[in-house]
Amino acid sequence: MVLTIEFPDTGGAHVWTLTDEGARMHVDETYTPTVYVEGPPAWYDPFTTSLRSDPKVVSTGIERWYTSLHAAERIPVVRVNLERMADVQDFATEVRHRHEPGDTPTGTVRLYNVDLTPQFRYCLETGTEPVPDRPLRSVTLTLGHRSVAEGCLDGLSIDGEPLGGSPRARLETLSERIEAVDPDVLIVNTADLIPVVFDQAKACNIAGFTLGRDAGWSQLTGGTTYESYGQIGYAAPRYHIPGRVLLDTSNSFLWHETSLAGITDLVERSHRPLEETGWASIGTVLTAIQIRHALERDVLVPWNKWEPETFKDVRTLHAADRGGFTFAPQVGLHEDVVEVDFASLYPRIICEYNVSPDTVRCLCHRDRADVPEIGYAICDERGFLADVLEPLLDDRAAIKAALAETGDPDEAAELRSRSGALKWILVSCFGYQGYRNSKFGRIECHEAINAFARDILLEAKETFEAGGWEIVHGIVDSLWVRQTDPEATPIEAITDAVTESVGISLEREHAYEWVCFVPRRGRRAGALTKYFGKRADGDGYKLRGIEARQRSTPPFVASAQREYIEALDTHREPTAVCDRLMRHLTTLERRQVPPEQLLIRSRLTKALGAYTHRTLPAAAMARSRDLGVERHPGQDVRYLVIDGDPDAHERVRLHFETLEATYDTDFYKTVLIRACESIVSPLGWDRDRIETYLRGDRALTLETFG
Repeated sequence: MVLTIEFPDTGGAHVWTLTDEGARMHVDETYTPTVYVEGPPAWYDPFTTSLRSDPKVVSTGIERWYTSLHAAERIPVVRVNLERMADVQDFATEVRHRHEPGDTPTGTVRLYNVDLTPQFRYCLETGTEPVPDRPLRSVTLTLGHRSVAEGCLDGLSIDGEPLGGSPRARLETLSERIEAVDPDVLIVNTADLIPVVFDQAKACNIAGFTLGRDAGWSQLTGGTTYESYGQIGYAAPRYHIPGRVLLDTSNSFLWHETSLAGITDLVERSHRPLEETGWASIGTVLTAIQIRHALERDVLVPWNKWEPETFKDVRTLHAADRGGFTFAPQVGLHEDVVEVDFASLYPRIICEYNVSPDTVRCLCHRDRADVPEIGYAICDERGFLADVLEPLLDDRAAIKAALAETGDPDEAAELRSRSGALKWILVSCFGYQGYRNSKFGRIECHEAINAFARDILLEAKETFEAGGWEIVHGIVDSLWVRQTDPEATPIEAITDAVTESVGISLEREHAYEWVCFVPRRGRRAGALTKYFGKRADGDGYKLRGIEARQRSTPPFVASAQREYIEALDTHREPTAVCDRLMRHLTTLERRQVPPEQLLIRSRLTKALGAYTHRTLPAAAMARSRDLGVERHPGQDVRYLVIDGDPDAHERVRLHFETLEATYDTDFYKTVLIRACESIVSPLGWDRDRIETYLRGDRALTLETFG
């Protein structure tokens, strides 16, 4: 199995292959990356002639490919083989700006297979499978952010074991461990520790120090702030160690959601090598899987998406421009509620109804109206997306079945990791159809999927109500129902009937002793994604959207809110919950809460100079900068709010500082009361009523004293 591939400036590729003992490297001197160019056929000869003097170009040729998923026939395109991997982007830019014929409209020349990541490109173009054929060995390195910023090794640990002694002693221990384990994967809490380690080795005059299977290290990219779906994110700098995979957990969504087993499973499905899959987003991995399927169909991958949205009249646009169906939640506490879910609703819609960029609004069935409400036709020929998604759906179902049967904890952990990886790919497949830069997306697919989903949920609602059940909430692919008729149809019979009717499995997900739907703050209407309830099977509580599930909530507040839920479960009275709140407020006032339990995690959304108000995240960002730990938009900061000037960055202390019990009790009391309000608001209590109760004369209960 190919573990990792490196691309020297001289061209070719250094390919590291796993062996039973470790890994070996061989040089592929013949490899040249390939780009395809489409334009007017009469332009091809002068274009290829002009490339003969370009030192980046090794060879050219004419080949016939499909240039889109719904292309009826192959067309001739120019194949261009380049000297080095680093030449690809420069060449594509030059074609766009220097070679495009002047007597044609801008955009006449189109490029394909341009923006593929280097290792992924190599595997696609050479037919190489980067799939592990033996268990991977790993070593985990961690170093605190402040030590990274100061360029020192204080706090460096290996596999959770802190290293002591002088910098030289730490580095010698690190080198000995790397040599003994010979890891295939280096797992780091931040890749920025790599230059720190090598700089320290140089300062200590340690000759021949390396973390790789060969000497040296390289930086692949710098850090970048980006926006995706309205959220600000930060892609950390990426580094490479020869002969090993470097996996930066601070820059890997997949690591936190699936672990190494799940990432490796996606490597097998996408053929995107492990290092590149580790830092990729879900959408990027999905695109890689789609690219593999497209190339297997002899369809080239467009550099820029240029297919416009098809014309719609006003009536069609009004019907199509809607999202999934939601039922307004009935605010309050409801007993004996059952939650039913459609299994992988959106990807199942794609496969069951053949929704795909190459099938929706096809010309061969233009007289049909297959999609509810909006009347799009869908071709009978099997679509591209069904080919991509159906194996993922089938494999996830098989994994879940194996998980239900296994008694081996290690096997169960691996299966959960693989199932989680596939879950995220399947979740993203729908939204990616509406993403403007999706290589194989199409807005009409997005609209059609939503239309089918709305129709399916409405049909399910009518079936439940006809069977003697009431819908108390419903969103996307889930319904919460309760029996209203003593002679109601058994729920299993209703779910079976809906499954048979729509062709997508409707499953009983959870039964609740009770469930609370939370109102929007300051309003009576229910919040769509905020609820909590007690499972009837004794498996605890399910929480969604409330403070205990929010990443910004301090641990002390999250723990307190769970206690409020337990108090509500026991007493079913807001007063019992508020009595428990009093105990936590008293603990705060006495400063008996460890400061570490009050740390807040915030995502930075702007550069420091762009903040117009001195918010707490801005104060934390400024203090971090003053302490030499630079933070960027898209990164998190963790801080304690302390007493002090609200307009100064002295208002906070960062998580890596020495924390003392000088926190702002009034601030945290407000946060606690807000968490309590989420629990009692379904019963009609708002913040004013909570505070009135806390101030007033009342008979104290045992809950007040714990």
